[in-house]
Order: sequence, then C-alpha cells, then structure tokens
Amino acid sequence: MDKFLIVGLGNVGDEYELTRHNTGFMVLDAFAKASNISFEDKRYGFVAETSLKGRKVFLLKPSTFMNLSGNAVRYWLNHENIDQSRLLVVSDEVALPLGDFRLKAGGSNGGHNGLGHIQQLIGQNYARLRMGIGNDFPRGMQVDWVLGKYSEEELQQLQPSIDLGVEIIRSFVLAGIDVTMNQYNILGKRRPTPGPSLNGGE
Repeated sequence: MDKFLIVGLGNVGDEYELTRHNTGFMVLDAFAKASNISFEDKRYGFVAETSLKGRKVFLLKPSTFMNLSGNAVRYWLNHENIDQSRLLVVSDEVALPLGDFRLKAGGSNGGHNGLGHIQQLIGQNYARLRMGIGNDFPRGMQVDWVLGKYSEEELQQLQPSIDLGVEIIRSFVLAGIDVTMNQYNILGKRRPTPGPSLNGGE
C-alpha cells in the first residue's frame, strides 16, 4: 500500500492556539475533522491515520516546536518507510497575503525556521503548501507577528484557504504534486472579498 506523510507545522501548547505560526496545524486539524479521525500523542508529534482509495495517509503535527520540526519529519518518514516524494509539509508564509497560498514541489525554505530545519535533515526536495499570513508588521517585529493570534475577522478571511488546503491534501495523495499544482495554484491568488470593497473602498 502506498504511504503518504502530511505534516502541518506549528508549536504545541495552549498559548500557541490560533497563532499565525500554527496555520499548518490548523489545516491538518481541518483535514482530520473532515476525515472523522483524531490525533494521538506519539513519538515526536501528534499523529492521525486514514486511507484514501487504498493509499495510507499519516498526518503529523510535530511536538518538537517549530525550530526542530525536521526531527519529527525524518523520524516518521523512516519509521513508516515513506518515500520523500510522498511528503507534503504545510506551513505559514509571511511573503503571501492572508488568504493566499502556494503549492510547490521543492525549493528553498524562504527563511522559515521549520522548513529550514527540515531542509537541514532531508534536503529541499519535498512538496510544501505555504499558507499566506500576511506581513502587516513594523520592521523587526516579525516574531511578534507570527506568534500573534488571528482575529475573528482574519480567521474568516483564512477559512476558505484552509478548506482548499484540505482539498489540496486529498489531491496530492490521489493525483500527485504536478496535477495538484496545476489545478490549485491558480486559486491561490487573492480572491475578491464579497461586499462593499468590490465597489471601490474598503
């Protein structure tokens, strides 16, 4: 049976709930809820398992904290003997506006500490889904921004992308990275917000 590892990056602990840096966790939580499965506390992280049309899917939320995410990823790839081509990592991305996303087959870590540690341990040849969190912060305040909590309004703006993230994970498992990029990246452009803002004026 083909096996896949889907990793959502974040930090464990109540104080990090609904922070921008935990957007990867939020996407995996949404996928688990849609799949009617739950996470169990296991080595290096919280793990849930499901299957899609005969393919085994492992969801992993590392408990290592962001800067050591690679330890969890490497362990579970090896533990379950999962090929790196079947790894997808979901992370937050300050370089994309809130509500945008970008799926890539590989590339640099873009300065993201979690992706950086994964790259140190397994290289950069793995798929990643970067979820935009925006960068509306003063110079030098990036840490406060990514560790800050979403407002209710921001969560509403983010929700459509989280829903699409769930679809992207399914498509990655069933159709592969190339088909999924072609189908979904076009949707990652900022979608217009319904309401008065469409008529000139926020």
